[in-house]
Order: sequence, then structure tokens, then C-alpha cells
Amino acid sequence: MTTLAPSASARHQPTPLGGFSLGFLRLELRRMLRNRRTMIFTLLIPPLFFVIFGLQSDFRTQSFGSGNVTGYVMVSMAVYGALLATTSGGAMVAIERAQGWSRQLRLTPLHPVAYIATKVAVAMVLGLVSVSAVFVVGGVLGAHLTPVAWVGCFLLAWLTSLVFAAFGLFVGYLLPSENVMQLLGPVLAVLSFAGGLFIPLHGWFDTVSKVFPTNGVATLSRMPFGDTSAGSIALAVLNVVVWAAVFVGGSAILFRRDTAR
Repeated sequence: MTTLAPSASARHQPTPLGGFSLGFLRLELRRMLRNRRTMIFTLLIPPLFFVIFGLQSDFRTQSFGSGNVTGYVMVSMAVYGALLATTSGGAMVAIERAQGWSRQLRLTPLHPVAYIATKVAVAMVLGLVSVSAVFVVGGVLGAHLTPVAWVGCFLLAWLTSLVFAAFGLFVGYLLPSENVMQLLGPVLAVLSFAGGLFIPLHGWFDTVSKVFPTNGVATLSRMPFGDTSAGSIALAVLNVVVWAAVFVGGSAILFRRDTAR
């Protein structure tokens, strides 16, 4: 039996929520959860980094804000894990491009924003898994935070990683599939150091770091420790909003260009 593609007029008919559906979201989630390499990388690497860097010397007895240094490192590694997870989840679109899947989706009434929203939602689920893994290990191994800080840092580390879910999509459409996954690891490491995620920055390094997308995420995630000024918080919010808009907008443009006929 021959299957006819929808006509141009049918494809452009308005659809509820731009074609976004729970069925499509569930399908994407199942595809992600079946990727063993991604799941292992998400669940093991960030907690391992926390164990290596967060349990050194007397970090568990040194205070930092409303918690201890081990708690500070835990939040940093949770943010890093969320960045890795959400970026990797978004960047998997590069593989779909190579397989022609994105062009097939373009034959449907699915709006680019709805497609991007679905991809971002899936990446955020992966980020949630990564942050949870780090916090569980941190709680068992001596990270101390106030109850409010535990909840606040957890939610902020996860929610702000939305920026990097969009970043992953942007890079996935910008680069060919054979290159994107190889570049993401080093790029995220550089951005993390430049944005002050791993170590506190001082002087002009601190000033320059505020333009990197990792800085806004790191600053907001550590806010519940109680040592962040109102000015720094305002700049961090602006940083997150601007970079999220840039990456989401860029992804939508590249999606249209990539699937144009």
C-alpha cells in the first residue's frame, strides 16, 4: 500500500500547541532511556567527580555559607552533571538529522517550537536523573546544607540547566553528527572553568566570566548558600534568560533551515 505524504496545505493547518503531544514526548523519552551509553554517562560520571573532588582533606568539616565545602562541591558537580546530561540529550538531534528523521517530522504539522520543546523536555528529564544521582551520593557521603538549601540548590541546579538543553539542540543543528558528540565534552569543560563553576574566580577573571552561560547557572544554583549579592543574582538571571533565548531562537532557525525543501 502506498503512503502519501501530507499535502503542503495540510501540513500548514493550525494544530493545538503546534503539534506538541504527550505521545510524541513518551516516544522520545523511551528512545532516550534505551541509550545505555548516555544513561551510564549521566548516572556515573558526575557522582564519580564529586567523590574525587568533594571528599578531599577536611572539606566535610570546613564551612561554606550555610553548608560545608563538600556540599558546595556537590552542587557544582550536580550542575556539571546537569549540563552534560541536558546538552547530550539535546545534541542527539544531530544523529536524527543524519538519519533523515528531522525531515520526516517536517512533513507533519509539527511546529519547530513544539519540536524543540519536546527535545528540551526530554533533555531536562535526563538532567533531573543526573542531579538526583549526585545529590543522593552527596547526602550519603557528608554534604551538609540547610533543608532550604538542599531543596533550593537541587531545583536551581536542575531548572537552570534548561539553557544547556537548548545549547545542545543548537550545536546539534549547527554541526554534523560525526563531530558534535566529540566536541561537546571539551567545550563544556572549558565553559565550566571559564564560567567559575569549578573554582571561585577573582579580579578581571571574575568580570569576564559573567558573559559565559555557565556563570549564570552556577551563580543561581549556589544562591541558597546565602553568600550571593543581589547584584550578582540579577546578572545571573539576565545571563540565563539571554542565553536561553539565543539558543532556543537559534535552534528554531536552524531547524527550519535544515528541513527546508
